[in-house]
Formats: sequence, structure tokens, C-alpha cells
Amino acid sequence: MNNKKWVNWAIELQSLAQAGLTYGHDVYDQERYERIREISAEIMAYQNDIPLEKVKDLFCNESGYQTPKLDTRAAIFKDNQILLVKENNGKWSLPGGWVDVNLSVKQNTIKEVKEEAGLDVIADRIIAVQDRAQHNVPIYAYGVCKIFVLCYEIGGKFEKNVETVESRYFDEDHIPELSTEKNNEEQIHMCFEAYRHPNWKTLFD
Repeated sequence: MNNKKWVNWAIELQSLAQAGLTYGHDVYDQERYERIREISAEIMAYQNDIPLEKVKDLFCNESGYQTPKLDTRAAIFKDNQILLVKENNGKWSLPGGWVDVNLSVKQNTIKEVKEEAGLDVIADRIIAVQDRAQHNVPIYAYGVCKIFVLCYEIGGKFEKNVETVESRYFDEDHIPELSTEKNNEEQIHMCFEAYRHPNWKTLFD
């Protein structure tokens, strides 16, 4: 809990510093904002035992007003089973990833499924929009909105690629080891619930 408080303080400092660097004009204030940003990165590195340069690369590489990143995850079902893809580290996840700047949420969901699972899908409806910090660990140095999308397979087949080595359908009682920073068992069960209920109402934090 104490570690989470430190991380939240670091994130807030980074956000304030980035806003100051964007909208402030005084050269001396700019130097102060740069130092506040550096301090926030130092806090994040110290509290999470991550090399400072890596934190700076993830934490201090944007300009403009800081907003959350978008991550889409596709929930694809067949015969009451959900599709998961196996990553290079041996763990499993729903197909998905960061939303590209030139794509909509729907377009990005379809693209990620094709890249990671080799399937053509229809992105049908939104299951949930979640604040990642409330559901997944470890805590990231930036905000993430995770969008879970119910999809239906219409064609294609899996081919091994740089991101995934296998694709398979699983029933709800036999979920393999998950890549929990991307999706956990609670989120997988949520997708099953949405699949079973045609009048599902989108959940959002």
C-alpha cells in the first residue's frame, strides 16, 4: 500500500511537470519543471527497483497534456470457450495492444486480432472500459484505459509471429497461466459473463 502511494505521488508529479513544460514560458520555471520530472522518475525507479534510464524512457518521453494510453483486448468465443494467445514468455493473454494513433478502437481491435491470432473478426460491442491501475499489476508509470471488446470470428487461421507462438480456445474452468499485467482471471470471467448475457451493459470505472 505504501509503495502504491509513492507511485501515485510520482505519477502526479510527472503529470504536473509535463503540463508545466507544455504551457509554461518562463525559462527558469522550465528548468524547475524539468527537475520535478526527474525527481518523479527517480521516485518511480527507487520504489520499483527499475533502472532510472528505463523509467525516464517510459515516463518522461511525451509532450503536451498527459492523458491515459488506450489498450484494446478482444474477447472471441467459440463453443463457449474463449480465445487466448500464447506469448513468447509462455503466458497467455487476450489478443490486443496499444491503440495506434491513426486507428479507431474498433479498427485497432480487429488489427490486433489479425496480427496476434491470425483471425478475421467482427468487433461487436464493448464489454468494459477499465482503469488499469484498479485491476492489474504491476502499476505502470502512466495511466492506461483498457477496453475489452466482444468479437466474433469470421475467418482466418493462426500463424506463428513475433508476438505469439500459439492460439487456442479455453473453457472457463481451465484458464492457463495468464500474462496478468495485460489480463487477469477476473477480467477473463467478466468476458465470459458478457458473452453469456445478450443484454450486457458496458462496465466502466
